[in-house]
Amino acid sequence: MRILGISAYYHDAAAALIKDGEIIAAAQEERFTRIKHDASFPAHSIAFCLNFEGIEMAQLDAIVFYDKPLLKFERLLETYYSFAPKGISSFILSMPIWLKEKMFLKKLIKEELLKIGHFNDSKTALLFSEHHLSHAASAFYPSKFNEAAILTIDGVGEWATASISHGKEQSIKLINELKFPHSLGLLYSAFTYYLGFKVNSGEYKLMGLAPYGNDGEQTNHFIKIIKENLVHIYNDGSIWLNQYYFNYATGLRMAKDKRWKDLFGFERKNPESEWLQHHCNLALAIQRITEEIVLKMAVTAKSSTGAKNLCLAGGVALNCVANGKLLTKGIFENIFIQPASGDAGGAIGAALAAYHISFKNPRLPTSNDGMKGAFLGPYFEKKDVQKLMHKFDAKSEYFDSFQSLAENIANHLAEGKVVGWMQGRMEFGPRALGNRSILGDPRNPEMQKKLNLKIKYRESFRPFAPSVLTKDAKTFFEMKTDSPYMLLVHTLKEKYLKEKSLNFDSLSIKEKLYQERSKLPAITHVDNTARIHTVDESIQPEFHQLLMAFKNITGVGLLVNTSFNVRGEPIVCTPEDAYKCFMNTEMDLLVIDNFVFNKSQQPKLRVEKEYNVNFPLD
Repeated sequence: MRILGISAYYHDAAAALIKDGEIIAAAQEERFTRIKHDASFPAHSIAFCLNFEGIEMAQLDAIVFYDKPLLKFERLLETYYSFAPKGISSFILSMPIWLKEKMFLKKLIKEELLKIGHFNDSKTALLFSEHHLSHAASAFYPSKFNEAAILTIDGVGEWATASISHGKEQSIKLINELKFPHSLGLLYSAFTYYLGFKVNSGEYKLMGLAPYGNDGEQTNHFIKIIKENLVHIYNDGSIWLNQYYFNYATGLRMAKDKRWKDLFGFERKNPESEWLQHHCNLALAIQRITEEIVLKMAVTAKSSTGAKNLCLAGGVALNCVANGKLLTKGIFENIFIQPASGDAGGAIGAALAAYHISFKNPRLPTSNDGMKGAFLGPYFEKKDVQKLMHKFDAKSEYFDSFQSLAENIANHLAEGKVVGWMQGRMEFGPRALGNRSILGDPRNPEMQKKLNLKIKYRESFRPFAPSVLTKDAKTFFEMKTDSPYMLLVHTLKEKYLKEKSLNFDSLSIKEKLYQERSKLPAITHVDNTARIHTVDESIQPEFHQLLMAFKNITGVGLLVNTSFNVRGEPIVCTPEDAYKCFMNTEMDLLVIDNFVFNKSQQPKLRVEKEYNVNFPLD
């Protein structure tokens, strides 16, 4: 049985194909259109999934959309009615779109599907899954757990903003849910907005900024203000948000700026203005509150289900600092986090929910991760690399032995070179996990600055993650379990840390950033933590081979790993995408399969960016 899952029309559109309950292929639309967080109908992602399996659309048994638009429309109408006459501007903007398109989403989806191939809804069912069920299914069914508590937390779906469910064998039973407008995801996004980041994409930047906050009077004062004015936190982890201070329900912004200024004593940050300590302290305050709420929700999930395992999904599940603290608390014996926890992952969940719940198919017993390391996207062959070489007159060296290639690149990395690394199938989800990555030497004290300012062109305060050999991870970090999806933050072991200066808290952000904190400065965040990616040989043999080669040279089986893209662009998908990114940054080397491109040997020209379709629809 083949089922296609689709997410679209909000952000991070994606498609996923399952066959007899196994995830075969999945990809986000942004990777093909080159439009960051592309929300449009995922035509290219669908075409990829079908092409990968070698089937036509008519061979699908069902197509499942990841939420129910009529329920969402009901929520919008009731919200506008409740807040009337406030929100008239937002109502005037949104209603024509809903009445013209989203009210008739079934018809719109059919029209879009017909552009890709033959679609007959009398033979291929078109189904709609509830948003938080899609999230829950995306986490539970790919996990190896036969039974688990399932916690989903995001901004908002139809009505639900968080849910607790009990997964057992093929069933998912909803136990409780938190409903709009009370939402942990929207609370965190409101602070994302007020601190000058873009909502729905800048939340992880807020998380990265929080460690620059100081434990002390101002941060504690901000926590007190938030709890007394913005959010009431109940013992079970449910929350109540004071809508007097928020504007997301019916307005065009997340928060009411003047009222927040009166609360916190400073104006909303301009995205391009200098970072000051009070910005960092406010980021730390909301991060601490978020962690408190997540932990309370987890305790409730445990008591409600009695399960020893936990599955997590929804955008808030990408808060890897909260995830690390949740794991450390030991509330559950085991935790599985869907690597594509945002809306993109809903495509997988929608397909799996239909397969197991609508069509009543049992789960097959497994001890493996059904997400297959998240390597679910397209891969490319030797001829594709040769095609880009011909197009751009690019020069490369080809290695017959991958071991020789790994040793060559490891030597370059040890010398301080920055390497673009592209191997195998593209990752699904927001994290680059060693198949579409930019790599560097974690021991190099200049590497973080070089990567941020000369390669990624992004905010200098943002940390970089380490990819580490699974067997070596516990040597470097205070951790008890593997972290294959870069979704857990843990502290470096004390023997690798360097003593902080006595006046550390009084330093500026830039001074804190460039003070050497450990023997692995490029991956050590300001609070001595790292967002860890453990690399297993059975899942990533090529990347594992590179790490082993680097370890043989340096004694350190660990590399800086950041996503292969620059600020404002999606992670690269094709060899051509990779080469363009390589040529438009100060990367030193590019590795695609067994080809190595050295910047010094390339034509002296700047490769212009193009936005082309990589998987034709005909």
